[in-house]
Amino acid sequence: MMEDIKEILLEVLQAIGPIVVVISIIQFFIIRTPISLFWQFFAGAILVTAGLFLFLVGVRVSLLPIGEMVGSRLTSHGSLLLLLVAAFIFGFIITVAEPDVRVLAHQVDIASGGAIDSGILIISVALGVGFFVSLAILRILMGIPIIYLLATGYVFVVVLSFFTPPSFVAISFDAGGVTTGPMAVPFILALGVGTTSVLGGKSTVADTFGLIGLASIGPVIGVMILGVIFG
Repeated sequence: MMEDIKEILLEVLQAIGPIVVVISIIQFFIIRTPISLFWQFFAGAILVTAGLFLFLVGVRVSLLPIGEMVGSRLTSHGSLLLLLVAAFIFGFIITVAEPDVRVLAHQVDIASGGAIDSGILIISVALGVGFFVSLAILRILMGIPIIYLLATGYVFVVVLSFFTPPSFVAISFDAGGVTTGPMAVPFILALGVGTTSVLGGKSTVADTFGLIGLASIGPVIGVMILGVIFG
C-alpha cells in the first residue's frame, strides 16, 4: 500500500509541478503580476496537489475494487436485465458526480446567459453515458465487434448534427470529452473488468477496452437531442 501511495504522490507532482514552474517563470520574467496574486496561485496549487493526491488514493482504494466487485457479482447472478439496468444507473450517477461535467455545465450556463440550464445539461449528459455504458456491457456479453457500435453511433451523431443548432453541436462534443474524467473512467473500466472476469472463455480483459470510447458517444447524442428539443 505504501508503494502505491508513493507512486500516486509522484504522479501528482509530475502533473502539477511543471505547471507551477512554467507559471513561476512567466510571473518573474514576463508578466510580473502583483505578488499577492502569485502567492494566491501558489497556495491554490498546493491545495490542488493535496486534493488530487487524496482523490487518486481514494480511486485506487475504493472505486476500482468496488467497480470490479459490482461487475463480477451482477454478471454471476445471470440476469441480463439486472446487469444492464445497474450499468445504466451507475453510468448515470457517476456522470452526475463527475467534476468535469459540472464545470462544463457551469460555464455553458454562464456563456448562454442562463438560456441553457446547467441541471438539464448534466441530466442529458448523464442519460447518454448511462445508456451507452449499458450498451458497452451488452457488447461484452454478446461479443459484438466494437466497430459496429462506434460506426452506428457516429453516423447517428452526423445525422443529428444537421438538425441541431450550431451552439449545441459544439457543446455536445465538449460534453463527450469531459465525461472521460477522473470519476467516470476508473469506475466504468473496473465495471468492465469485473464483468469479463466472470465470463471465462467467452470474453477477455481486452474486451473491456472501448467502454470509455462508447460511453463518450452518449453525451454527444444526448446534448444534440437536447438541442433539437430546445434549440
